[in-house]
Amino acid sequence: MKKLKLVDYYILIPYLVLSFFGIVMVYSSSANVALSTGTTAGAYLIKQTAYVIVGLVLAFGFYYLKLSVLRSGRIVEYMTFGIFFLVVTVLIVGSRVNGAKGWINLGPINIQPEEFLKLFIVLFLAHYMDSHQQALSERFWTTMWQPLLMLLVLMLLIFIQPDTGGFVIDGFIVLIMILASGNRRGLPMTIVGGLFLLYVGMLVTLSHIDVTHSFLAHSYQLQRFVAFADPFGTVKTVGRQLVNSYYAISNGGLFGVGLGNSIQKMGYLPEPNTDFILAVTSEELGVVTVLGVLFFLGMLAFRAVRLGNRATTMYESLVCYGIAALLTVQSLFNVGGVIGALPITGVTLPFVSYGGSSMLVLASCMGILMNISAREKRERQAVLNVKLAAN
Repeated sequence: MKKLKLVDYYILIPYLVLSFFGIVMVYSSSANVALSTGTTAGAYLIKQTAYVIVGLVLAFGFYYLKLSVLRSGRIVEYMTFGIFFLVVTVLIVGSRVNGAKGWINLGPINIQPEEFLKLFIVLFLAHYMDSHQQALSERFWTTMWQPLLMLLVLMLLIFIQPDTGGFVIDGFIVLIMILASGNRRGLPMTIVGGLFLLYVGMLVTLSHIDVTHSFLAHSYQLQRFVAFADPFGTVKTVGRQLVNSYYAISNGGLFGVGLGNSIQKMGYLPEPNTDFILAVTSEELGVVTVLGVLFFLGMLAFRAVRLGNRATTMYESLVCYGIAALLTVQSLFNVGGVIGALPITGVTLPFVSYGGSSMLVLASCMGILMNISAREKRERQAVLNVKLAAN
């Protein structure tokens, strides 16, 4: 109970607001999805509520967990074997949805290994770089090539599902954590620049290809790039979902047409309760509410960065920066896809979109952040007490 007084409300309140807002929006946006799957919107409401409750338990479990347990070499080994098992298993027996074989079906629930991989990357890299600080300062890339190769193998297994959105998010988490470690060598920026040029080159190339008369007609992932390059030109095929997203945002205006009154969720927007839940939110509750959602997400990312700056150990600092990167990049990809600033990659909006794996991983991240915040508060209080005693 004593530790409960140290809870960081700058993390807890945005987390709770976004999670419970997500329950409302999942229920509202699931009407047509429920009809098409032969279930009810209430079923999605019950599942999402259960995910949020279990997530809360996990969050406080990680809050009370000693950080030394997470840093334990044996625990990291177990996590490594576990994530390899999940990522390989999903390729063998996984369910294919929207062209991607990314879910392990366990009856009433589905596990998405990619979501767990994001948190694993954060914890693994923080542990490894903290354990090899001296070697990193002397020979950075010689020390890092083995763990980076292992992570690359995991990421490639995600890429071939195919899950390009998850692959790119994982890559950004790795790059940001390397840069945050203080070893700012030229290679990370070279990789980022190369990815950016590759990205632009693909867009330029794909924008000149007719999707209906090429091999791309059979590639769900590459069709998304075509839709991004020319949504209105492909409105009858692959550009339909992005154009309908525009319609939803336009219909909603500043304050929306009212909760539950979205037109685009009724069979026009694909995945209205996951990938495009922000478009449904905009149509029903307006751009003002969307800005509020983005404010709370930004607040969490900013708090994570601030905790990383204040942290007294490299491990805690890197964990905070890694979680901030996860939240920021995933949010940007989802928002960018909804408004047409980025290709649609099937990335969900943190805390708001329907999904158990994502909710459990994000809740765990919040618990870890609150744990680090409580530790930092105790250390500051101890220093203050020493100063007061000295005076």
